[in-house]
Amino acid sequence: MLGPVRVRDGNPWHMSDAASGCRFGSGIERDEMGILLMDFEWTLFFQFMIIGLASGSLIALIALGYTLVYGIIELINFAHGEVFMMGAFFAATLVVVTGVTSDSSTGLIVSVLILTLLASMAFSGLLNAAIDKLAYSRLRKAPRLAPLIAAIGMSFILQNIAIYWKGPNPFTGPDLIPSEIRSYNVLQEWPLLRDWFADSTLRLRLIDLFVIGVTIPLLIILSWFVYRTRIGTAMRATAQDREAAALMGIDINRTIGVAFLLGGGLAGAAGMVALFYNNSGRFQMGFTYGLFAFTAAVLGGIGNLAGAVVGGFLIGLIWSYSDGFMGTFVSGWGSQWTNSVIFSILILVLVFRPSGLLGQEVADKV
Repeated sequence: MLGPVRVRDGNPWHMSDAASGCRFGSGIERDEMGILLMDFEWTLFFQFMIIGLASGSLIALIALGYTLVYGIIELINFAHGEVFMMGAFFAATLVVVTGVTSDSSTGLIVSVLILTLLASMAFSGLLNAAIDKLAYSRLRKAPRLAPLIAAIGMSFILQNIAIYWKGPNPFTGPDLIPSEIRSYNVLQEWPLLRDWFADSTLRLRLIDLFVIGVTIPLLIILSWFVYRTRIGTAMRATAQDREAAALMGIDINRTIGVAFLLGGGLAGAAGMVALFYNNSGRFQMGFTYGLFAFTAAVLGGIGNLAGAVVGGFLIGLIWSYSDGFMGTFVSGWGSQWTNSVIFSILILVLVFRPSGLLGQEVADKV
């Protein structure tokens, strides 16, 4: 505890076994002015920070797909959340087909995880590129409302395919990661950290590091690809001025297809990781993640890769704190308020900074 926090009014709230092992419960008393004194639960605060960073990593991966496509053709691909969901469904099916379970050897489990990650990225990337080829490419010169309606239609089509594939009810993720690995607390088990956190209930699980460990390298690779390769240069040129890029010999349709391929691949990686992180899947899982990812892209500055990442982590932290931490201070607060908080913050940011937190890397066309 780092000291009391003053609050004006309220009742004592107690939470036990919150956030997988953190315990909350603090004595509350009034000072001479009748103001409540309440100990701030730092362990719970940092626990929800870990959860928020893991969720934010997934949101950032999906948000990059939105911003890649919008930056080039100014299309909000509302089917992108369903591409993420299909990546999770494909991962679940592939693991079952391999026959590998948590009882298999560690080397075999790791190999299947890597295979599933790469295969899910390829599947979702090709699916996203196919959607562009079938539904969007023919609408390049159509009024902007036409591709938007097509994107919404593709979203419903993919949801119905998912219902046929896995059914309408939630399903449990495949039994691939052993339970002792899922519950492994790095802060308590690693020798370098054990002495520092010996008396703490804070938990940093291997599954949390798995989420962040997959996300960060993918973000670095994408940044390198966009800013250090010829096709990346073509993508940035197309985003700046499509007509001028075509006059310089850039194949516009091919460049747009690569953007859809990359965005879908990132969504597939996020879907695979989300499947094992949450240990469940459902045909509607793309709606929440997709909505928050789109919000993150707009919050950070749609069309801006760094903005999508920053927005993703911010939305993940807000989501985590609103779902769990705020309930310890505000009576009746719960996950039902999360959407209101996220979109209220989005509106406030856009009112004072319409281009988002990091602006918009799209040049004005004259």
